[in-house]
Amino acid sequence: MAIRYTLWIDPDDTERHRAVEKHLEHYFLERFADYPHIRLFGADPYDYDAPFNRLYDVLMARAAEYCERTWHYVASPEQLNRCFFRAVGRSTKFVQDE
Repeated sequence: MAIRYTLWIDPDDTERHRAVEKHLEHYFLERFADYPHIRLFGADPYDYDAPFNRLYDVLMARAAEYCERTWHYVASPEQLNRCFFRAVGRSTKFVQDE
């Protein structure tokens, strides 16, 4: 299996990695604005059909493609995941059940 992730290929280019991650977080925040408020927790957090879980899968795939197309950068799954959840934490679009 070939190594594709830019972070792994060039780990010392921290400036570029940080810049891309900053853009990814902003990308996710912009995408969240396209959706109505989304509940974070429901009866079953492992329900693949739950709106949050469907949104996660779709946005991960779109962000990876966007990153490659726009910045010629292959983000690692960990980078995508971290940026996504940072954006969730900053967004006002998510409602947490109490």
